[in-house]
Amino acid sequence: MPELPEVEVTRRSVAPALEGALVRAVRVGAALRWPLGVDPASLVGLRIGALLRRGKYLWLPLLGEDGAPQGGLLLHLGMSGSLALLREPGPPGKHEHFDLVTDAGTLRLTDPRRFGAVVWSPALDQGMAARLLARLGHEPFDPALTPALLHQGLQRRRVPVKAALLAGDIVVGAGNIYACEALYEAGIDPRAPANSLSLARCERLLQALRATLARALDLGGSTLRDFRDAHGMSGAFQDQAGVYGREGQACRRCGTAVQRLVQGQRSTFFCPRCQRR
Repeated sequence: MPELPEVEVTRRSVAPALEGALVRAVRVGAALRWPLGVDPASLVGLRIGALLRRGKYLWLPLLGEDGAPQGGLLLHLGMSGSLALLREPGPPGKHEHFDLVTDAGTLRLTDPRRFGAVVWSPALDQGMAARLLARLGHEPFDPALTPALLHQGLQRRRVPVKAALLAGDIVVGAGNIYACEALYEAGIDPRAPANSLSLARCERLLQALRATLARALDLGGSTLRDFRDAHGMSGAFQDQAGVYGREGQACRRCGTAVQRLVQGQRSTFFCPRCQRR
């Protein structure tokens, strides 16, 4: 599932070309998670503003001829979606469910499982966009997210710390891969109760999460199955993971065999020696 690094990598790969581009046509294919929410024809003739990311969502603001805001499109890649910016797109295939045709190319959403979404909203803080973003926690690189704030959020949770990170209402971006890796870097057992972490351990966890996500961004995200950026490039983070996907292999630090367990129907990988409850 594309997580924060993959979505940010996608944003960076399309933003330079799309910002300021003129919308020439919109094609809506098979239904996604929610309807578009606007007549596609009403978007023709608008220009795309500066692309933003919030959590795992992309926001494409739309502007009129005078530069006045005309709402925008909120995109989510779902479980297996990807975006491609195509100069000469061929006919859409079975899993290609949305085209935004511009004078800079066609932004095409491919989503085999159709859990993704493209929805129009009058503004990022209004309509469907506001509803979908309302419960998101802090961005991981937001200076306002301090160790004390993370500690305060975790103190209210009795669930395992990994589950608290995945919930996304304290901090966004710690998807399954990156939660496993950040907990490994911080030396914290993923089964530790969230409310048991001291302020000092929360400080280490926040530093580890930021370092893990920054490294993932530098490496183009993770490609476990089919993630590609908008130019078709795969991510490489998975090749340097400390524990994720390495069950039975030696811990890169201590040599102990990496273990796997299932938490909330998700695989968790950890080192039983390096990570303490």
